[in-house]
Formats: sequence, structure tokens, C-alpha cells
Amino acid sequence: MFRGKFIHSVDDKGRISLPARFREVLRMRYGSETLIITNLPECLVAYPFEEWKKLEERLLSIPWSIKEGREFIRYFLGSAEECQPDKQGRLLLPQALREEYNLHREVCLLGMLTYFEIWHPERLKERFKDVKENFNQILETVNSYFADGKAGSS
Repeated sequence: MFRGKFIHSVDDKGRISLPARFREVLRMRYGSETLIITNLPECLVAYPFEEWKKLEERLLSIPWSIKEGREFIRYFLGSAEECQPDKQGRLLLPQALREEYNLHREVCLLGMLTYFEIWHPERLKERFKDVKENFNQILETVNSYFADGKAGSS
């Protein structure tokens, strides 16, 4: 599973180094380092090809008659690109997505279990600040998804 937060530089060609832990997950769990990278409103997301196929199957269940479903698919799949790290573990971020998200000097990779996100570090810092300010409310919502209702208790 993808876990953790890693800051990496973007080189002159638009490449980032994947964390060794993420590369290990790709090799051991998925048997391939092939990723599909696409966009969300605030960041990029990178899915191992196997997880992407599962997601596509779920997207096929959205009826075409639902406008919001078509809009989501258009936005989410329209920018999707298959990417393969090079032998040094560097991943070329698609230029159009780098431009759109201002990913030129540094990025923050954030593990999200079955995929990872690629953020502009300042944007993620702002998001974490908002989460921290609203943590109790968020925790209350998240707790409802756990059988014992104790997701964040120690």
C-alpha cells in the first residue's frame, strides 16, 4: 500500500523520482511500475495500472444519462496518461498537467493506499491546515464508516 508523504524536486525535463517505497509497492504488489496519471481539481493522482482497470470498470456502471457522471468521466479520464518510470525510477509528469498545477520546482507525493497523489507543496500545506482546523468534524464523519466507531481514538 502507498503510505507517507515525500517531497521531490522536478528536474528540467519534468521528471520526478519516485520514492523507493512506492517503487517497491509497484513491483511487489502489482508486478509492474506502469502508472496512469490524471487530475483531480487540486492535485494529480497516480494509479497502478491494475487499480486503474478496477476504477474503469466501476466508471462503466455510471449510466450515460446522468450528466454529472459524464462530466466526471470527461474531466477525470480526459487527461489520463499512461506513464512508466525510467530505469532510475524517474517519472515524467505530463507537460499539460505540470503546467495546469504549477508543478515546476517541487512536488509532494502523498500515499493514499491504492494510489498516490502529486501535489504542489504549498497547496497541500493549505489543505492540511484546513483539515487540522476541522479535524473533529471530519473524524466524526469518518468514524461512522468503522464498525466500532473508533477510527481516531487511541
